[in-house]
Formats: sequence, structure tokens, C-alpha cells
Amino acid sequence: AYAVGVASRNLENPPKEDWVKVKRIFRYLKGTARLSIVYRRNFKQGVIETYSDADHAGDTTTGRSTTGVVCLYAGGAVSWLSQRQPSVSISTTEAEIVAASEASRELVWLKRLLSGIVKLQAKPELHVDNEAAIRLSQNPEFHRRTKHISTRHFFARELVGNKEVDIKKIATEFQLADVFTKPLAKPRLKMIREELGMVPEDEEDRKTSANEGKC
Repeated sequence: AYAVGVASRNLENPPKEDWVKVKRIFRYLKGTARLSIVYRRNFKQGVIETYSDADHAGDTTTGRSTTGVVCLYAGGAVSWLSQRQPSVSISTTEAEIVAASEASRELVWLKRLLSGIVKLQAKPELHVDNEAAIRLSQNPEFHRRTKHISTRHFFARELVGNKEVDIKKIATEFQLADVFTKPLAKPRLKMIREELGMVPEDEEDRKTSANEGKC
């Protein structure tokens, strides 16, 4: 999602380097064609897990940050996004707050969708790796550092206050939304890909996942 988003920023007049990026994307797709997302029936039943992350000022042209969000259910990714934020964030914390609010909106939609299909056992979990963003999302009072941030970016705070979502601190190394905010080295990309439920579709996997769902 991140690679496609970057390559599509100059659709009207794409430079030569964008064509190189597109070719790399196609090579990646060809090399991973046998990967499938596997959903495990008994894995954390009724729990929606969401991860949000932001790459502060990652777009060197505009200075905007990139939001990355991924939602998991039954051990596999069910919803994800990678997009540039609508305005420039002056700090990493601000970028993370914007990302968390975007994740919260996605989470509310997914919760409503799944609640009509399965019985949700617990409050959805939103995993964030920025301690300051978590504190500000849990604090009902505006802090001097956040006066400039549009109130629409505090949707996560509202959900926490209404006890609809649990925001949990997660170590950066386990932040699965990282893959939607920036290019990653192959080992980390592979690790996150597996955590999102993407596994090779070979004979052994077919046997071990006979009672599981694939996408």
C-alpha cells in the first residue's frame, strides 16, 4: 500500500524514477504471488486489534507525514491504509495523534461491520508506539503543545473517554503499521508480513490450515 501510494503521487506527469518504482512493485507482486492471508478460527476470538503509526515529515516534497493503519481479526489483516496526512505536522507526536484518529475511524467502521457477523468479546485495541501521543489521547484537557492541532484529530481521545477503545503502548519493533509508512529492509518486511497473516501457499500449509480461512 505504501509503495503504491508513493508511486501514484505524480500520475499526471510521472518522472522516470516513478516508472522504476512501478516496475519494482510488479516484481514484488510476482515474487509474492503465492502468499495468502490466513485467518485462524480460534485466534483471539472476538478481539479487533488495530495498529497506527506515522512517519513524521516523510514526504520531503511537501513536508507531510504518512499515516499507516492496519486492523487485524482472527490473526489476519482485514483492513489497512497508507496515506499522506492532510496537513504538515510540526512534531512526531502530532503526526502520531493524526494517525491514531484515522485508525479510530477505521476501527469504529470495522467494529460495526463485524458486530453484525460475530460476537465481539472485548473492547477493540489500538496499538501506538508513541508515549506522548497516548498520554494526550487519554487526557481530556487540552495541553499547550496541542492547541494548534485541529480538534477533528482527537477522535481517538473521544473513543477512549467513552470507553469504546483501549489504547495500548507497543514497542516500535512490534509496530505492524510501520510497513505502511516507509520502505523497510527485507528482514523486517518479512517479519511484519507474517504477523499480518500472510504465509506461503504450499502443500504443507494447506494441510495445517485445512480448517482455517484464506484470502
